[in-house]
Amino acid sequence: MATRTIRTNGDEILRKKSKVVDEINKRVLLLIKDMKETMYNSNGIGLAAPQVGILKRIVVIDIGEGPIALINPQIVEMSGSQLGSEGCLSIPGIQKNVDRPQKVKVKALSEAGEELVIEGEDLLARALCHEIDHLDGILFIDKAIEGEE
Repeated sequence: MATRTIRTNGDEILRKKSKVVDEINKRVLLLIKDMKETMYNSNGIGLAAPQVGILKRIVVIDIGEGPIALINPQIVEMSGSQLGSEGCLSIPGIQKNVDRPQKVKVKALSEAGEELVIEGEDLLARALCHEIDHLDGILFIDKAIEGEE
C-alpha cells in the first residue's frame, strides 16, 4: 500500500468524467487499498479516484463506521434535504454550505465484484453524494450556497 498524491483544485483531472470499471483486477484492488490509506493519512472521510489522478468510477468512504469501497456507484434514490458544511481534500482550507439529500440509496459493486445497495442518511448520504459528484467532475464548491458559510 502507498499514500498517493491528492490532486488539488485547478488540476484539470478533477473536472473530467470518470470511466466505468469493466474488470475488478489486482490493479483496481491496489488502487482501492492506496485510496483508503491516502484518505486515512489525510484525515478525510471520503476519497474518489480522480482525486488521486485516476479517472475510474471508484470511491472510498469512512464516516467512522469502517471503510466502504464502491465501484461504479450510482445514486438510485434520494429524499429529503440537509444543509451542511462541507470540505474537500482537493480544496484544502475551504468549507462551504451545500444542500444535499437527507437520504440516498446507492447501487455499486464491492471489491469482490458483488452488487450491493447502500442506504445512507445524514453524514453518510452527504459523503456518498460528494464522492459520486467527483466521478462526474463536480466539486462541492459548484453546489455551495453563497452567503451561507
